Amino acid sequence: MRIANWKDYELIDATCGERLERWGDIVLIRPDPQIIWETKRESPLWERAHARYIRSSSGGGHWQIYKAHPNVWQLRYKALSFQVKPMGFKHTGVFPEQAVNWDFVSDKIRQSKRQMNVLNLFAYTGGATLACLHAGAKVCHVDASKGMVQWAKENAALSRLQDRPVRWLVDDCIKFVQKEKRRGKQYDGIIMDPPSYGRGPGGEVWKLEEQLYDLCGLCSSVLSPNARFFILNSYT
Repeated sequence: MRIANWKDYELIDATCGERLERWGDIVLIRPDPQIIWETKRESPLWERAHARYIRSSSGGGHWQIYKAHPNVWQLRYKALSFQVKPMGFKHTGVFPEQAVNWDFVSDKIRQSKRQMNVLNLFAYTGGATLACLHAGAKVCHVDASKGMVQWAKENAALSRLQDRPVRWLVDDCIKFVQKEKRRGKQYDGIIMDPPSYGRGPGGEVWKLEEQLYDLCGLCSSVLSPNARFFILNSYT
């Protein structure tokens, strides 16, 4: 099944709590608790996958390697390029379903006919940041993980966007927005994809069910009068 306008990603099959996916030339099997149906596994690629993520009964898990493949490889989505790799907790560094939002914000930015100022919180490896930069926006990219921010910078370089107007910040998202409010900063678009649980660079604890409402209210205070979008994703 094609998702958005991907050519390098494909959801091949999904059943019995797992999804079979093609990431470029690499085929992976990953668990997904939302796949509660059980159907026949018709694709031969179930038996030819390069790797499968096996959950541990005590939490976390590991990748079981079936066929040799690169530790890191690249995917393209339209003009954007990403590094992907099998990571802990089943992820690869890209959430392909978010391409729908990338296309949405790109259209809004281009339609505005001005340089929009966009804030991307919990910005991960930068998919939305790259889409906004490519469409002509200025972006403030904020994530608590230094490693994720570095990965996003590398994706920007792969996409030849490293010279576009972007601030790469390792910071706690709540504290950052509070500082922006005090500075009187405003944004024409805000994107956030908060985890259910996380820690900031200073050990700050984030719990989605306890803090999301206040963060949304705080973000509304830094939206410009002519803001074009406010996107909230919640994977969990």
